[in-house]
Amino acid sequence: MESELRQKLDALKIDREAAIRAPGTGLRIGAALVLLAIACGVAWWLLRPREVLVRTALAEEVAQRSGGAAAVLNASGYVTARRQATVSSKVTGKVVEVLVEEGMKVRKDQVLARLDASQARQGLALNEALLSAARRATVETEARIREATLRQKRVQTLVGEGISTAADADAVDAEVAAFEARLATQREQAHAAEHEVDMARQNLDDTVIRAPFDGVAISKNAQPGEMISPNSAGGGFTRTGISTIVDMSSLEIEVDVNEAYIQRVQPGQAVVATLDAYRDWPIPGHVITTIPAADRQKATVTVRIGFDALDPRILPDMGVKVAFLADPSAGGATQRIVRVARSAVRGSQGEEFVFVVGTGDRLERRGVSLGPGGDDPAEVVAGLRAGERVVVEGPAEIGAGTKIAERQTE
Repeated sequence: MESELRQKLDALKIDREAAIRAPGTGLRIGAALVLLAIACGVAWWLLRPREVLVRTALAEEVAQRSGGAAAVLNASGYVTARRQATVSSKVTGKVVEVLVEEGMKVRKDQVLARLDASQARQGLALNEALLSAARRATVETEARIREATLRQKRVQTLVGEGISTAADADAVDAEVAAFEARLATQREQAHAAEHEVDMARQNLDDTVIRAPFDGVAISKNAQPGEMISPNSAGGGFTRTGISTIVDMSSLEIEVDVNEAYIQRVQPGQAVVATLDAYRDWPIPGHVITTIPAADRQKATVTVRIGFDALDPRILPDMGVKVAFLADPSAGGATQRIVRVARSAVRGSQGEEFVFVVGTGDRLERRGVSLGPGGDDPAEVVAGLRAGERVVVEGPAEIGAGTKIAERQTE
């Protein structure tokens, strides 16, 4: 029994030497090792850190500024008119004539339009007739007073002679007093009628719309046949203005300055303005005042700037950039300014940074401090040296340590 069991166990044993001696076994093992090596290489290639293609630019040193007439602050704003009015009527009426066109120069009290005045004329005629009737009534009463006065004198004489009684004298005195009271009332009525005539004449004059000041018409808002009213009414079919007049002599600039830099602005400070439409034309100006209120949403303060000399090329609502100049007599230390493209600056205000190309074409994150204003290129006052290369365009996922595959310089 034991010998049979041993024979069965021996039958289950694997002859390893025979397996090694089997033909083709070594070749298969070698092929498996080669495939394993290839798989490892492919995995390393796919999982290795990839290089990123970005575009870079050189940080340049543009100037050395001293305390002369240098710009201490830059801001953007718009040309505005201090005197501007949309001319309307004082009464509601139908437009019958418009005498103004866009671009026309107008003088103060020049007629711009006329409204239908037929009803106003009729009202004036009615009030003039009532005034005439009131004046005629006073003339009649004055005549009756004269007659009553003469009778009063005769009665008084007759009373003195004993012919008439005191009752007759009292009746005549009462009649004279009544006529005098009636005359006073009629004169007041005539005076009131005169005021009504004046009001009717004013209503007639209000149908003629005139320019409130010298200026230029920049819009024509109504046509003959349309209704016009000083108040918005009629479901949008009633006009509220004839024309918009701008006093070109009142043009100035309004800019919003970040409240963090408002201490650099002073009344009377010299500025240089540049219109977006004429970028090569520097316009000298000065600070009129700083409006004493801040915008909590934008964290800005509005500054009014006047032109030293006006020009026909300056138009309302034009975009303008303003450079606030330092006081030439103040002096100051020399400051080295580095400039880079605005697209290179990342991060929020007060936490700006740039990606600098470092050793081995790997990126370094560098915090920077910018100069005032939002010009492009941006002025970097700290954190960057001239000659360093920064990323101006690349994928959003780049960060510190990212290796650059290619750099396209500007």
